Amino acid sequence: MEALRKSLLTFVIVAVMIQKTAMAAQHVVGGSQGWDESTDFNSWSSGQTFKVGDTLAFRYSPTLHSVVELEGEGSYKSCDISSTVNSMSTGNDVVKLNKAGTRYFACGTAGHCDQGMKLKITTVTDSAPSNQAASSTPTSSSAASLRFCTPFFAFIAAILTIQMALVFLL
Repeated sequence: MEALRKSLLTFVIVAVMIQKTAMAAQHVVGGSQGWDESTDFNSWSSGQTFKVGDTLAFRYSPTLHSVVELEGEGSYKSCDISSTVNSMSTGNDVVKLNKAGTRYFACGTAGHCDQGMKLKITTVTDSAPSNQAASSTPTSSSAASLRFCTPFFAFIAAILTIQMALVFLL
């Protein structure tokens, strides 16, 4: 009986963790245009709700751009890219939004921030799902996409099934 309780507790913990991961959204910064000078980042971000657990995906040409996270609003407004919290340059950078608050990003290439290549986002702790752009094609300007990992769910279900079977056999 004790083994059954432990198995049930394990199942509940895993289910809660899976649900939290499944509800997180990945926001592709700039939508289909990505991290580029031609994107209006103020307009793009105004249509999004960024929540704790979500991620930002910066997609760009690493020979033309980079991403720097700025210390604060002063650096953001003045495009002072010398005071950075983090610097990324792979062309496919992902930033986890792990706490509520405002964060500031800019292109690290000289002059690009002054041309508007900067982003201010505010992350909230709301428990509702993140805003999802209505779109039927993955190449649209959809800014966020739910990440449901079917192979992962199948693996977890198989492990739990085996565990429950062992509990009942023993």
